[in-house]
Amino acid sequence: MEIRDPVHGSIGVLAEEEPIIAHRFFQRLRNVKQLGLAEHAFPGATHHRFLHSIGVMHVGERAFERLFGHRRRTADLLRMKETFRLACLLHDTGHAPLSHTTESVMPPLRELRIPGEFLDPEDGGGRRRAVHEDYTVKSIADSSFIEAFRETESRFGVERRRVADLLRGSTDDPGYFALDGTDHFPVLHQLISGDLDCDRMDYLLRDSYFCGVSYGSFDLDWLIGNMRVCPIGGRAFLGVDERALLTFDDFLIGRHHMFIMVYFHHRAMCLEEMLLRFFRDSPDEYRIPADIEAFQECDDHSLMKALRKSANPHAKAIVANRTPPKVFESFNEGQLRDLERIQGALEEGGGDFIRCSSTGRPAPDGTPRRAGGRFPVKVARRAGTGGGAAYEDAHTAADPFHRFRRSHAIDRLHCDLGALPAGLRAKVEGMLR
Repeated sequence: MEIRDPVHGSIGVLAEEEPIIAHRFFQRLRNVKQLGLAEHAFPGATHHRFLHSIGVMHVGERAFERLFGHRRRTADLLRMKETFRLACLLHDTGHAPLSHTTESVMPPLRELRIPGEFLDPEDGGGRRRAVHEDYTVKSIADSSFIEAFRETESRFGVERRRVADLLRGSTDDPGYFALDGTDHFPVLHQLISGDLDCDRMDYLLRDSYFCGVSYGSFDLDWLIGNMRVCPIGGRAFLGVDERALLTFDDFLIGRHHMFIMVYFHHRAMCLEEMLLRFFRDSPDEYRIPADIEAFQECDDHSLMKALRKSANPHAKAIVANRTPPKVFESFNEGQLRDLERIQGALEEGGGDFIRCSSTGRPAPDGTPRRAGGRFPVKVARRAGTGGGAAYEDAHTAADPFHRFRRSHAIDRLHCDLGALPAGLRAKVEGMLR
């Protein structure tokens, strides 16, 4: 099967993968927008996680062929490749409506009843709240979705548990990912979730395209063409040749610019905060079920239906795309002190306001990432003609890590000044001058 994608062109899908894409578990992603409420600021941003997921698989295919295309096509290599392709394809299967905001109404992890072999020890017995990755793992481990994997299992020997391992970032069977005695689990996981992963490479290009901006543009061909496997101590890590370091810089800068200019757009963020208030003030009007089969009915349409039916003022405002005006925005410590004084006056006077802050926000894909991730990307520096390569962690080699890793903190106050009591309004307006 061939899929025509406006970002990547023709994308090939194997016949064995077609039942997975056709299954309702994956088709649900057609009704989950990639950027949630951002379409209220960027009307073209109505693209969905269905096509993004296929795009990630396509980018993953290109990266895999770059790294392993020179190898003989053994059964072990083909099994590893298909396991990786499926992890790329299914990485977003558990996303709830409007992507990330609705994770706040997900149940405790223990209620999902994920089989123990698919969980990590740090999951703490399931006491924490579930996140979208848990629903992805549950769908792969224990749901009606597993019937769609029969053909990939029978032809390639794929084990669903190992697909989940790549998504989670840990495995108890590194031998499944071994080639010539080297464990390739780290490099494959890095391509799914890391500082240079296929998820980010697709969504930066895709989100830029549909939002009508150029902030996320970078040279995908050159970046993939300069990827390499870095064997260190019996394990293989993802690396880039030092000649592509500037392109890697562009990739990192593009991520930062997209966050500031698109993902943290003031209207979209204010709408998200209003949605969180709706969940807080009307807790019984919308919940994400723990039952994985019932979860398949949860999409953007179901949430918008609940919002349209609600008498909650925040729900009504979201449906009408009505946000309180942005009255103050801070970019430095001095401005932040001014913002907090204004906020203090509003709190003291009982005025309604919404504050949005970029500090501590997760990455656009929802994962709070630290420098290097679980496995750091390497920069391969050549020693000279005939010499080997020395490997350096990219977060120490790439300048943008130093420039942008410390977040460019932005804080905003939204307030309908006309709705404030006259005295409070006059006080706040005086502080804003």
